Amino acid sequence: MKKIFLLFSLVSLVLISCNNKSDQKKTYNEMEKQFIEFAEKHEAVTQPIYRSLCDAYFRASVSGDENEYREAAEYELEYTKVYTNKEDYEFLNKLKKSGKIEDEILKRELDVLLNSYLSNQAEPEVLEAMINKSSEIEMKYSTFRAVINGKEVSDNDIEEILSTSKNSEEVKNAWLEVKKLGPVVADDIITLVKMRNDLAVSLGYDNYHEMSLKLSDQDPYEIDKIFDELDNLTRGSFAELKEEIDIYLVNKFNIKKEELRPWHYQDRFFQEAPALYEIDLDSYYKDQDIEKLTKDYYASIGMDITDMLANSDLYEKEKKNQHAYCINVDREGDIRVLCNIKPNSKWMNTMLHEFGHAVYDKYIDKDLPFVLRDPAHTFTTEAIAMLFGRLASNAQWMQDMLHISDEEKESIAELSFKSLRLEQLVFSRWVQVMYRFEKSLYENPDQDLNTLWWDLVEKYQMVKCPEDRNMPDWATKTHIATSPCYYHNYLLGELLASQLNHYISVNICKSDDYNMQSFYSNKEVGKYLMEKVFFPGAKWYWNDMIEKATGEKLTAKYYAMQFVE
Repeated sequence: MKKIFLLFSLVSLVLISCNNKSDQKKTYNEMEKQFIEFAEKHEAVTQPIYRSLCDAYFRASVSGDENEYREAAEYELEYTKVYTNKEDYEFLNKLKKSGKIEDEILKRELDVLLNSYLSNQAEPEVLEAMINKSSEIEMKYSTFRAVINGKEVSDNDIEEILSTSKNSEEVKNAWLEVKKLGPVVADDIITLVKMRNDLAVSLGYDNYHEMSLKLSDQDPYEIDKIFDELDNLTRGSFAELKEEIDIYLVNKFNIKKEELRPWHYQDRFFQEAPALYEIDLDSYYKDQDIEKLTKDYYASIGMDITDMLANSDLYEKEKKNQHAYCINVDREGDIRVLCNIKPNSKWMNTMLHEFGHAVYDKYIDKDLPFVLRDPAHTFTTEAIAMLFGRLASNAQWMQDMLHISDEEKESIAELSFKSLRLEQLVFSRWVQVMYRFEKSLYENPDQDLNTLWWDLVEKYQMVKCPEDRNMPDWATKTHIATSPCYYHNYLLGELLASQLNHYISVNICKSDDYNMQSFYSNKEVGKYLMEKVFFPGAKWYWNDMIEKATGEKLTAKYYAMQFVE
């Protein structure tokens, strides 16, 4: 399962500072001086709130405590209210229109600050209602537990049943039980969607989905084009693999093909690939210390994560958020990861993934202003997380880290890559569902969302809806409520991960075998990523950073070379 580092429910949390040490000797014009003064005062107010908010959210995620979720919501409201100030917004707008902010970094700060204020130009009581509703939904997600045979079970338990059981009734029961979350949160989500839409319309946008993309430097038309292109690229290959999957599942469950239903596809959403090939990646990790493997690997490429491991919460607890994310609490070094580690391939992938986010955050230039001490874009940090997460099923990486023999490596190399390819194509089709559902949800939240969801699942994932099913299964995907209009960034991240992988393989590893690179002990790889991708932070527009780092703007061709062709 692909995980997020953290996207708060209402706005992307950004802070502004102009304390750029490298620019202290520069001469600024009068307008720039006014902006610097404003931004310094702004940071003095917002930075402590931001830190308290992130800390409270992390504590609430670990404890599941209602009071701590309420505390996080209160901090979020306090933080958000800063950006509702209409005089501040008009002042910044005036600076923007003047064209007098010429310094490159100040110009970037001004753009981000303006977007933050624009997205919050609503009455405080409206924002408060949205934050409280979002926090209420978040708590319901965090504390919900499916019940199997009269006993509450975790998401890990549900995934275990869905992925390992060969009994149709058992997987059906587990799937149906976990889907009981839908009715618990669906009405609240629709209410929140309408609240978000009202805000977006009041700010001059058609809906919240459009506003979210535009305020994150993405053109909705261009994103649609990318998703249409990827649909065309992957449809045929996926259809072929889907036939293989169906044959495998028919044999596994001893049923007819026409009897296959969503619960047979080995996870709650068919977002992960079934164990189609005769390779049991979990067996390689069942006796391993996942935490130590993660630490040792990053150390081998020159990235120390010891401090971040100490700040993190990595194992299951009662009422704890059952997913995974990374959060940069203060953008000064307090970086934390939440996981629920089990000794298996999935959690090896997840730990590498989440600490990919963490090292990105850690090695951003600390001399940059606060607002630019952030990844170039949310999908660029996803790309790094995915680049490293993929290694969990890489035969060369497994030899380097698990010390399997040459013979063992050779015996699993082809199947492990085929498993990765399958995982990528399955995931790409799943993201098609998520992106198009959210887009349509915000365009018309009053439509028949249950039918919309299954129409998209059948079209893009080629999975049949259960007979007479009319339940809000869409609402069981937490991202729809808690990380709105974000999921498409995962697929953009996969594209960039393949682009970076190709560049590193060819230019640093000097190899044309870009499917078997582990980068283990290659500190030149770590140096390249730290200097060319991490260090610039958000100093440049995301596609400019990609072009500076790889020589090309973002392209789907390397993803297609790696997984489709």
